[in-house]
Amino acid sequence: MDKTRFSSGMEVRRSVLGDAHVDRADAAKTDFDEPFQTLITEGAWGTVWASDAIDLRDRSMLTLALLAATGNFDEIPMHIRATANTGASKDDVMQAFLHVAIYAGVPKANHAIKLAKQTYAEMEAGTT
Repeated sequence: MDKTRFSSGMEVRRSVLGDAHVDRADAAKTDFDEPFQTLITEGAWGTVWASDAIDLRDRSMLTLALLAATGNFDEIPMHIRATANTGASKDDVMQAFLHVAIYAGVPKANHAIKLAKQTYAEMEAGTT
């Protein structure tokens, strides 16, 4: 394990996803999935998200667009909630999904927008 990248990754992961989310993920971690959790903390969070090449707002929009475009919808609600910490507005997210509609397909964008609407409603109601 690269302790520097892991520590940096955990710091960025917490700042983007929030302590509660990371604490839940850490509590659910088992010996089986610990290597995967280490991989994403070091790679995704400690390398990609920790880079200052682009800001967190833009990373949020890229991540949401890529998740939608590739049909990986399970993580869209988590990353919609993260926009509260990254500064990506609802309008920013809609623009990302409009790009998805044009370049990856209307059904994928439609489903991502449905998930975003549900998640924003939960956030506004304080139920997430």
